[in-house]
Amino acid sequence: MRHPYLVTWESTLKKVLDTIDEILEDRYGSDYPLHPARREHGSTSSRSHDGLFDIRGEFTLGLGSRKGRGYIIDIDLKTLHSVPGDVIERIENDAIRELRDRLPKAFPGRELFVERDGNMIKIIGDLSLRA
Repeated sequence: MRHPYLVTWESTLKKVLDTIDEILEDRYGSDYPLHPARREHGSTSSRSHDGLFDIRGEFTLGLGSRKGRGYIIDIDLKTLHSVPGDVIERIENDAIRELRDRLPKAFPGRELFVERDGNMIKIIGDLSLRA
């Protein structure tokens, strides 16, 4: 059983990530061929199952991390082609900008920050479970 406030928090985060998925698909979705087992963007009921991107947020306690606990944002490109490092960095920077813009609207009154933690993108700050 999961706490209802946690379910609400993660559902709201998922909506933000789905919106960012759509934005990234518009910008980069036609640049690389999809993995052969992957459906076209928008053709399934879940953004995680179609298109070039699978964007997830996973909670971490942050043990051994400089930034501590938070949500790691994983941007997985679903292609068999090699994506250059500079393109991956541009995609990640676009995602960071979008997160910084959208999180305050999705979670009003909370101090949330989007930071790089090593080679990861992490949401840190007020992650308390409150209504």
